[in-house]
Formats: sequence, structure tokens, C-alpha cells
Amino acid sequence: MVGDELRSGLVAHIEAGYHDGFRVRAPLAIPSGQTVALLGPNAAGKSTVVAALAGLLPLVSGRIELHGSVLDDPARNTFVPPERRNIGVVFQDYALFPHMSVLENVAFGLRSRGIARDIVRERAEKWMATLDLGEIARQKPGDLSGGQAQRVALARALVIEPELLLLDEPLSAIDVGRRSSLRRRLHEYLESFDGPRLLITHDPTDAFLLADDIVVIEGGVITQKGSADEIRLRPRTPYAASVAGANLVSGQAAGGLVNTGEFVLHIADHGVEGPVLAIIRPTAISVHLEEPEGSPRNTWPTRIDLVEHLGDVVRIRTGQPLPLTVEITEEAVQALGVGRGSPVWLSIKATEIIVEPE
Repeated sequence: MVGDELRSGLVAHIEAGYHDGFRVRAPLAIPSGQTVALLGPNAAGKSTVVAALAGLLPLVSGRIELHGSVLDDPARNTFVPPERRNIGVVFQDYALFPHMSVLENVAFGLRSRGIARDIVRERAEKWMATLDLGEIARQKPGDLSGGQAQRVALARALVIEPELLLLDEPLSAIDVGRRSSLRRRLHEYLESFDGPRLLITHDPTDAFLLADDIVVIEGGVITQKGSADEIRLRPRTPYAASVAGANLVSGQAAGGLVNTGEFVLHIADHGVEGPVLAIIRPTAISVHLEEPEGSPRNTWPTRIDLVEHLGDVVRIRTGQPLPLTVEITEEAVQALGVGRGSPVWLSIKATEIIVEPE
């Protein structure tokens, strides 16, 4: 029996696959008002989950229930076709119709349902105004920027007033320079949607910043679930360990420095100002027994709070003044002779710190 708290949301036990023999087995539960990220490498089965939820791929077995209504249950011979599922989908490449204007693209889902023309136009124009698309209503997709195309695809998904929102790699087509600003706007749109939201991504930064919880999928099966901190600190597979170690540090940037409140980082980009997010790869951090000499501009003493052995890689969590996740080899740990509680020095080159406006 599904609990009352999940009657308003998505409960799915997906077993689906194509004719090549690959199968996906993925249990998912997303309450209304929450965003879950399905995070995994290429060919992990993420798009199969999207197809099954959208009704484009019937289940082999299992069950999909949305707000208490069954959409797919092979055991009971129940299958609701895609056009009757009130689900909004933002596809990876946005899948806009090139021969239609922006307004026609946004209105397509409503028109295909046979809704009266005046109601279609009213609702389409409402969502276009909400997403700042009014000035490009007559343009074609080929004339749009990546951010505009993203908003058109999102408006088309939201205009049908969906009960579930699926976003399949919504930022993958955006260049790195604009991704942070579009990620912020996407977060605002997601927060304003009352239903359950499923974000499909291979980018851990998107997952950590946009989702309430993260589900890791590998080889067609779910290997871990939890919050961003739980995934970071207790990865259960080598893949989870490789993607979950990214350090995300908030601070204020000015003059080539980022002030985190407890520590000041030197960065290579002297042009960025204001609130920022500093992204530091765990492999970009060096560990020393004494204060290092040489070129690194960021050096400080700290202590090791946690040590995890993950095969050939050892993940270290350090303490104040800037808690970070560090990855070094097993050989390096042995050579340094360090463990939990050991005093160490850390160093990071300014050029190894990626900074995005927050």
C-alpha cells in the first residue's frame, strides 16, 4: 500500500528495456514539490526511465503510479498511452519543431488535445510571459539561443499543467559560460512547480545544485540513493565516488579572491565579482606533511577528519578552516603515513579552481 504522503507524487517500480537485451530495474519515489536527480554515466539507463514514465516504452514488469492513478501495470494489463498521461517532458535536445514559431511550439501540447483555440492561446501566452518569451513569439527555433530554446521547451512542458515534470539533460546543450545562469533560472522554475520533478543528468554539479535527493543508476540498476551530502561522504560504488567528490564552496569574489567567511581562496579569474560558487576537483588538491614551497597560492594547515579506502583511491575529508574532500592514491597515503586526526597541509593552484556566479 502506498503511503498517503506518496499518494501526492510518483511511485514507480520500473522494469523496462529495448530489444537489445538491456534491462532497467529502477524503483523511484518522488513526493510532490520535490526534485529528484537520476544521476548516471552514459548508457546507464536514464533515457529508458524517461521513456517508460512518459509512456513511450511499456514496462516489462513493475508499476507506475502518479498521484494515486496507475499509468502502467503489466500484471493487470493496464497501460495509459502517452497522450493521456499528463506529464511534461523537456527532452535533451529540446525537440522543438523547426517549422513552427515559438508560440506554436508552446501551444502544441494543448492543440493536440483538442482544447478550444482561445483557451490554447491564453494559456500559451501566459506561460510565455512567465518565462520571458513574449518578444520572440514569432521566431523559429533556428533563430534562438540555447537559453531561449530551453525556456521554450520548458514552457511547452508546463503549459499542459502536468502532474509530473521530466527533464532529460536540460543543460547539456548549453555552453559552459551560460550554464550557471541557466541553472539558477531552472532552479527557480522547478521550485515554482508543485508536482514531482525528475531531473536526468550525468553532471554531478547539476544534480547537487538542483535536486533535493539523488538516485544513482549504473548498468540499468539503482546503486545508491540519498542527499548530496550522503552521496559525497558515503559513495557505494567507484562511479559514485568519482562523481560525488566535487567540492562546491560558496563565497564572495572580488579582485581575484573568494571569501568563504572562514577562509580566502586565490583564483585565476580576477574579473568575477559578487556571490560565486567555487568548484574544486578532489584530485586537484595536494596533501603535505609540512608547509609546501613553490607555486600554489592556496596553502593552509588542517586535520584529517575522515579516511575512506575506495580501491586504488583514498578519499580524505579535511576539517576547518575549509572542509574539503580530497582524493589521493593508496601509495601516497602510505608514503605520508597519515590517518584520521593527522595534521596536514593542503595546497591548490589558483588555476585549478573553477568559479561560477552563484
